[in-house]
Amino acid sequence: MVFIAIDDLNDWIACLGGHPQAITPNIDRLAGQGILFTNAHCAAPACKPSRAAIFSGRQAMQTGVYWNKSLDLVKSVPEEELLPAHFAASGYKTLGTGKLLHGGGTDLFQSNYKTEQRWSPFSKAQATYRPDELPSKGGPNPRHVIKAGPGGRDWILPMNRLPSERNPDKRGGESFDWGPTGETDAEMGDTRITNWAMARLDEPRKSPFFLAVGYYRPHIPLFAPQQDFDRYPAAEEILLPEVIADDLADVGPAAKRWALEANTAGTHQLVEESGQWREAVRAYLACVTFADRQVGRLLESLEKSPHADNTWIILWSDHGWHLGEKQHWGKWTGWRESTRVPLIIVPPRNDANAPRGETCHEAVGLIDLYPTLIDICKLQPRGGLAGTSLAPLLANPKQKTGRAVLTTFDEGNHAISTRDWRYIRYNNGEEELYQCANDPHEWKNLASSPEQAGQLEKMRNLLEETTRAAR
Repeated sequence: MVFIAIDDLNDWIACLGGHPQAITPNIDRLAGQGILFTNAHCAAPACKPSRAAIFSGRQAMQTGVYWNKSLDLVKSVPEEELLPAHFAASGYKTLGTGKLLHGGGTDLFQSNYKTEQRWSPFSKAQATYRPDELPSKGGPNPRHVIKAGPGGRDWILPMNRLPSERNPDKRGGESFDWGPTGETDAEMGDTRITNWAMARLDEPRKSPFFLAVGYYRPHIPLFAPQQDFDRYPAAEEILLPEVIADDLADVGPAAKRWALEANTAGTHQLVEESGQWREAVRAYLACVTFADRQVGRLLESLEKSPHADNTWIILWSDHGWHLGEKQHWGKWTGWRESTRVPLIIVPPRNDANAPRGETCHEAVGLIDLYPTLIDICKLQPRGGLAGTSLAPLLANPKQKTGRAVLTTFDEGNHAISTRDWRYIRYNNGEEELYQCANDPHEWKNLASSPEQAGQLEKMRNLLEETTRAAR
């Protein structure tokens, strides 16, 4: 089993068509070898709660891990019940590297490799403002100098020259930044992660293995090698996300607050005022392409290894990411840009009867991965899992399930996704209803439409059923 996680990757990969200029040949090739789930959603649109749900198989209301500042998963769920331990108890050698749980999680694996990556190619210490520089951080001319940084040159951060909106008084680096970082991959942590994983694939094994590889890009800061920026046209030729004026006019005050606050990135207002929207989009695309190249290196190594014919491959992202849609940047909303994720499952090559190059449009969740892996790897069953095995959809991707999938964004705020509809309810009672088949961007909130009163009630009931089941 090769279990590939990509941080903050939305549907901007060519096989999902989220951005027409996206260059992702390796992920696309992987989708052609297995099943691409086009309607997959995270359990929570932030790193810690999403990954906690995946590795425990339990929803946020079961673990108490609602947000990135919530308690650690291993304090709420016994370690022996987490996914790597279940594989180890079944005779698998578990290997992990990169970002798996929030802040790492590699300690859960029998063999692991850690590398500081978020600020790659800069270290956390290099990205930290000195006391004399700190007063500039929240001002109009922020300036932090890194002497003899990557490539032996001096660097000035932030590259985009934007003031910090989230942490202007803290010395840590400002992650809402973007730009190219040189010609080579050598200083990028994701490159080192791939190198380690490739070496593990080269090793002969007598027992089955579970190799988890967690990539940090395209998580902010949007730094990538120059070669990945060069694959895209100049910023003025970059296409912006499709948006409409007054997109927030038909949602309530709570929804507007979720959209406009700089919780996980910066504000759309700052990006627009700086005139750098296209530059930021280009940087995100470059980071996606960089991550795709690392996936390609890993897959090439697997194809050349002794394990090429009998290995399952799972690729997923922990949540989506807004780049101006709903006037929002980052994750941590109930809208589709935050909750929808790439999910690809590829059966072993020696399974001649497995469907290949198929797409499944039914609603599924990352919460389903734990029970799915138990099924396809024939592990011992585990009780208390919140998800549903996707094994039947892997055998027949075209079947209809009528499934509703739950996403929770902080306590009392939920989104429900079905094949054609989405329903959002905030903890103050505000509601949104979208017909995704006709309105994939969720531009028209139908919650107050008399014609959709029946559908609204149906979605309310589905939410009650799914949250009740998770309590």
